[in-house]
Amino acid sequence: MNKEITSVQNPYIKELYLLKEKSRDRKKSGLFLIEGAREIELALKGNYQLETILYYPEIFSEAQVNSLKSAQTKIIQISKDVYQKLAHRDTTEGIIAVAKTKSHDLNNIKFKSENPLILVAEAPEKPGNIGAILRTADAANVDAVIIANPKTDLYNPNIIRSSVGCIFTNQIATGSTSEIISFLKGENIAIYCAALQTSELYTTQDFTKATAIVMGTEATGLSAEWLEQSTQNIVIPMQGEIDSMNVSVAAGILIFEAKRQRNFK
Repeated sequence: MNKEITSVQNPYIKELYLLKEKSRDRKKSGLFLIEGAREIELALKGNYQLETILYYPEIFSEAQVNSLKSAQTKIIQISKDVYQKLAHRDTTEGIIAVAKTKSHDLNNIKFKSENPLILVAEAPEKPGNIGAILRTADAANVDAVIIANPKTDLYNPNIIRSSVGCIFTNQIATGSTSEIISFLKGENIAIYCAALQTSELYTTQDFTKATAIVMGTEATGLSAEWLEQSTQNIVIPMQGEIDSMNVSVAAGILIFEAKRQRNFK
């Protein structure tokens, strides 16, 4: 018989609510929440360890839960009130998992080939943009996504939701701009910075070698350190009234040009 929790005042439920709401609590505990069967399945494929699964039986059956759990996973049946307190989405899924965070150290990156393709984003602030970047990276099957000077922790529920679980399908690392530049140069990876200054048209560059495409924020672009260390600055020509586009859209254009040059391999 699975354990059952029906009160939102339950101490464990209060702890989980803080995991949903507070980055500090996620970092301190090394735990975070995953909502939705598809996202949980992707997390399992990405070798994330599930500590607990909580489910509302009127929406998500015990048999469905058993298909997701491992031998170490605790199962808790919860009431509608408890589910609604922990759920982040408006749409109803009926299942939430408590998972252990991973280390995103640069030294953990393992490249699958000698000419890896990497997407770097410096200081992205909006969880929606980070999620969209991760979706783009997954679609292109890049070797790694590296976030420089992150402004929010990766396990923010808005990032998990907007990435539709692609936070679990990408190899992700974080670090300071200096650390990442040092890492890329140490691996002999060419650095292509999306920037207006001293730039060349992105279609004129050779992205078939080991390549990092580096994106800045829409508001301020890339920091001077990136521009100084760039192999080549690249630009997407703008033909309208404005001089920039959404960072995830720009990343998609540049990454898929690299994939095209590599015959989508």
